[in-house]
Amino acid sequence: MAALFARLRTAGLLLCLAVALAACSRAEVRHKESYVFGTRVDVAVYGNDAAQADTAMAAVLGEFDRLHRAYHAWEPSELTTLNAALARGETVTVSDELAAMLRDAQRIAAIGDQLFDPALGGLIELWGFHTDTFVPQRPDPARVAALLAAAPRMSDLVIDGKRVASRNPAVQLDLGGYAKGYALDRAATILRQQGVANALINIGGNVMALGKKGDQPWRVGIQHPREAGPLASLPLYDGEAIGTSGDYQRYFELDGERYAHLLDPRTGQPAHGTQSLTVLITPRADAGTLSDAASKPAYIAGDGWREQTRRFGIDHALRVAADGRIEVTRELRARLQLPSGVKMDVVD
Repeated sequence: MAALFARLRTAGLLLCLAVALAACSRAEVRHKESYVFGTRVDVAVYGNDAAQADTAMAAVLGEFDRLHRAYHAWEPSELTTLNAALARGETVTVSDELAAMLRDAQRIAAIGDQLFDPALGGLIELWGFHTDTFVPQRPDPARVAALLAAAPRMSDLVIDGKRVASRNPAVQLDLGGYAKGYALDRAATILRQQGVANALINIGGNVMALGKKGDQPWRVGIQHPREAGPLASLPLYDGEAIGTSGDYQRYFELDGERYAHLLDPRTGQPAHGTQSLTVLITPRADAGTLSDAASKPAYIAGDGWREQTRRFGIDHALRVAADGRIEVTRELRARLQLPSGVKMDVVD
């Protein structure tokens, strides 16, 4: 009997030790990566529950894959079906989600003077930026001029509930400047539903933070548009998102000139005057979406970038002009940690 009690005590001690070790397991950052939306994505979760983190991150990556397949503008999807119907002058019933996305993109386009305009899918195709591998060649000027004359705009869309039509058959929708930000917001929702309070989601440089990394805020870098390293780094707090539009990832060079994928709807040409434009969105319902979409009109506006960021209520922004000059708002400058020797002009 004494031996039995001894064995039970030993087993009990081992059980208590196992429970204590599990309870005290060290919190760490766990990552899952994938390639979607034409870019690398990374989901990081901080915590001590590995199973919860893995389940939540897998759910996020699954959602990214769903969004990519559902709303790809150039591979068979709900969006390509809609585009084909709009070109025929037909009205289409779409999903609740797509209808809501189109209404929101329409609203954002209006705020930004249509400089951000997902209706310009036809122009994107003419320049060859609708694929991941594009040929360095200029489009036929006559075809560009014809498209500009047709003037497709998001304001041409007529959205009645889930029914979508267009007053202009030249409208061809490409949500590439919107979907990554929308995916950030969806990821944040999924992670919170899964009980994850501390995470960092990065979709090709569009980044959103939840909570923090232990006792410190998450920290991110702003890519230098002409150098390998970061231009600056800064803390990103709970519910904040940051996004950059630039001419240094999707572009080609021809006859010594750089042609980037960010097209100016006023000229039909790649926008010039800015190397990169970064916006930081403070916590709000659509922070992720704005980190993607609101950087586009500010980038295309060139020297008028600050007026564009004000229209969206964005106080934290940074621009690298074509000549390399760096302009930054006072609010964002206060957050930045700069490498030695970096000079910036502070603007209000």
